[in-house]
Amino acid sequence: MHPHGPDPAVAGWVAAAVAAAAVGGYLAAAAAVRRRGTAWSARRVAAWTAGWACAVGAVAGPMARLAHHDFVWHMAGHVLLGMLAPLLLAVAAPVTLALRVLPTPHGRRLVRLLRSPPVAVATHPVVAAVLNVGGLWVLYHGGLYAVMLDHAGAHALVHVHVLVAGWVFTFAVLGGPDPAPHRMRPLWRAGVLVGAVAAHNVLAKTLYAAPPAGVPVEQAQVGAQVMYYGGMPVEIALAALLCRDWLGPRAGRTPARLRCRGAQEATRSGRGRGVVRAR
Repeated sequence: MHPHGPDPAVAGWVAAAVAAAAVGGYLAAAAAVRRRGTAWSARRVAAWTAGWACAVGAVAGPMARLAHHDFVWHMAGHVLLGMLAPLLLAVAAPVTLALRVLPTPHGRRLVRLLRSPPVAVATHPVVAAVLNVGGLWVLYHGGLYAVMLDHAGAHALVHVHVLVAGWVFTFAVLGGPDPAPHRMRPLWRAGVLVGAVAAHNVLAKTLYAAPPAGVPVEQAQVGAQVMYYGGMPVEIALAALLCRDWLGPRAGRTPARLRCRGAQEATRSGRGRGVVRAR
């Protein structure tokens, strides 16, 4: 099945370099925050590191080589790259961390970028769901899967889209912990999540019944089950985090939107006055 195509080793090295830079930058920022006497959760550091490890594991090494020839491994990579990694990266709150360490002018530029119309549109929960799950429908039922296997550029772009779209969708549904342009009511975000999960599961069932061109039926059926059942724990975790935000104020906890106050923390350290206002 597609014996000639993109070299997984090249993509693996690129992915490893990007991940190393992202993890290194995050660790340096977390250390800077702690040196100022402000706490930064070790769980967020672990989530950021684990998220990038999942992303690299999906596109590099043995899994990437197997995924190029076996649809089952391809779907295992999808669960890691498009579902688990985005969840871990989102809960690590990288934007909040950046706002705590950036000088005031740079922090304000970042906030303006986050509030810009393109970002506001892309992070709307409904739009994010369409870009995330809709992109998968196009990939598997629009003929893009075969193109991806034969062209290195398409292969890389699909991987980038899967990770970024999954990350944006997770952030949009959770409405945080980073500052979010949209603060839809949790009930509406829960509705978007239910719709996206349903569309994802229907896609898995269609792949079981009608494999993409060039994929053996046996591989498609097992791969579809990996997509359906492998993604379920991530979907449950996402729903649990959303419910925690929803029910938190009723249980005496602070809502996520009030915990997203990177600039206020930076103000206490004397560097970020007025960057972001808690809502």
